[in-house]
Formats: sequence, structure tokens, C-alpha cells
Amino acid sequence: MKPIDRRMFNHLVAKGAAGAAILSAAPFACAMGNNQEKKKLGIALVGLGSYSTYQLAPALQETQHCYLAGIVTGTPEKEKAWANKYGIPKGNSYNYQNFDNIANNDDIDVVYVVLPNSMHAEFCIRAAKAGKHVICEKPMGISVSECDDIINACKQADVKLGMGYRLHSEPYTQQVKQFVKEKTFGEVQFVAAEAAYRSAGNPDQWRLNKKLSGGGALMNMGVYAIQSAIYGTGENPISVSAQEFSTRPEYFKDTDETIMAQFEFPSGAVANISTSHNFNANSMYVSGTSGWFQLQPANNYGPLSGKTSRGGEIKFPHESQQKLQMDDFAKHVLFGEPNKAPGEMGKRDMMIVEAIYESIAKGGQKITLNFKPGFGFGG
Repeated sequence: MKPIDRRMFNHLVAKGAAGAAILSAAPFACAMGNNQEKKKLGIALVGLGSYSTYQLAPALQETQHCYLAGIVTGTPEKEKAWANKYGIPKGNSYNYQNFDNIANNDDIDVVYVVLPNSMHAEFCIRAAKAGKHVICEKPMGISVSECDDIINACKQADVKLGMGYRLHSEPYTQQVKQFVKEKTFGEVQFVAAEAAYRSAGNPDQWRLNKKLSGGGALMNMGVYAIQSAIYGTGENPISVSAQEFSTRPEYFKDTDETIMAQFEFPSGAVANISTSHNFNANSMYVSGTSGWFQLQPANNYGPLSGKTSRGGEIKFPHESQQKLQMDDFAKHVLFGEPNKAPGEMGKRDMMIVEAIYESIAKGGQKITLNFKPGFGFGG
């Protein structure tokens, strides 16, 4: 077997279990120090807005299996400030023009795309072509077609793809999934899920620009409500009907303000969801044949809180959801652990989003959804 140099070593370790199997039988041309180095994967954040600044970068100071290795920004002032704050080497800072050079950087194993929605597909695909694993912030793209393009690019490059769905890694959501799986409160009959906040800032912000965001509240907070309905039933919906409401058209000129939708599921369960950029709401309620449980808040950065019909509280120690999420993805890459939020989950949710918009365009008509059993569910 051909000796393995440092670059190939890092590539194989980043591939996870399959790479480890190859390495176990390979003669080493690299020092054992590299093995220690790659016990933690290097993550590059693409886009240094508020989420990267106040959530992801601080979380990467606490993660066990990954660390902040690089940044991609179009603002030289941010590059300098981040380099000073986090000790990022000059060679690990990129802009949007020279981003593709990241392919030659062995320090960076994972690229986390945290850009306006319309830029997700481009940079996820470029990251995959550079041979880097990809985490894509929600929503995956601004169309199902873009989701397919991202998934195909990652498959062709043989890199891992995960969604930035932090809630799947935190204990309250995992408890909800367990309740549903074990039928702790009987068969689920009804779910109500709300995810909303009141936007009162700059009306020119990118989230209110359809060209950049692809949509309004539904593409932003609505994804959380859709997710709650799905893991609150343990099923994918078979149909959806939806309505849109606007009370501040002078502010929401280009994107949806408030949307409500009704889902039907194969088991007979139903769900109502609501999402908005014009009021505050943050909860999920699940009613079964022998009781109910609730999370409120259900989808913010925590701490979350819950209760059940049996008088008990749902309570866990608070940890950074972003820390848990990124460590889970790193363990998927390094050790072959299940991918809690695979790319197919992002595609499924975009299929539902498109069906909701179609229903609204058709006056609330019921739109049929045809998912294969288990499609989009993570490990």
C-alpha cells in the first residue's frame, strides 16, 4: 500500500469510520501528532452575522470534537476582529472570492454556511467541491431544486452533509421524540406548534427581501413549527392546507408576515402550525389518547421548559444547543454516529414549505404530500 502523507491522513480521518478502517491497515508516513490533531475537526464559519457572532463562535469554544478553525467574510474589519479575538491564522481567513482555495487547507474539515438563504446552495456546493463536509443553516435553500443540488454535490464529492437544526441535539426535543416513540401518552391525536417573533427593525433587512430570503416568516421561523409537528407525531404529513394574513403591508412589502397551516398524518393525527414575523409565540403542545405534554418555550436558544398532564415538569440542565449540534455532527463524521439532521431532512421541509405556499396561492386548497416512510428523519 502506498504510504499516506499528512493530507491524505487528514482526508481519511475526516471521512469517519470508513477512513479509520483504511488507516488501521495502512503504513504511516505521517507523525502520530497528526492523529491527535484530528481528534477535533476544524470548522470554518461562512458568514459572520449575528448567529455566527453570538451563538456559533462562542459554542465552538466549548465543543469537544470540533473547533473554530477558519472564517469566511466579505468584511475586512470583521476578519481582523475575529482573528484577534479567536487567534485565527491569516491563512485560515477567506473572502467570498477566494473561498475555493479552502480546498488546500488541511486545518479545515467542515464548512458551516451561515449566509442569507439565497446563498446557501452556492456555498454548500462550493464547499463540497472543495472536499469539505458541510453544515447548512436552515432553510436548506430557497427551492427544492436547490436542496437537490446541494445533496447531489455532497454525494458526488463523498462528503457529509448536515442541517443546522440545533433542536435535534438538545434534550427537550429528544424527550419529545421518546414520548412519541414509546407512546407514553398514548397515540398522538393532535399537535399545535407556534414559532414567531415580532420584527420591528430595519425594513430593508435581508430577511424581508424575498430575493435574499426566498420568503418571510415561513422560511425563517416556520421551519421550527413544521419540525415540531413532525417530531410531535413521529410522522411526515400526507396533506397540508394553509392561509396567509397581513396586517402591516407597509412593513412586510415583499415577504409573508403570518402563515397558519393544517397538516394531516398517516395515523389520523392532525396538526395546526402558526408562524409570524409580527407576533411572539414559542410553543408546542401534543395531545394523545392518554394525556398530553407541552414545551414552552419550545424552539428558542434555551433554556427550554415543559410539563405533562401527569403533573410533572420536563426539565434538563441547560447547555448550548449549538455546541451539542456541532459536536453531534463532528461525531457523525469522525466516528460514524447517526446524522441527527441529514440533508434529506432539509429537503423534506422545503417540500412542505413549497406545498404551503402552493395552498395559499390556491386559496387554501388541500395539497397532497407523498413522502416515502421515514424520509428526512435523522438518526
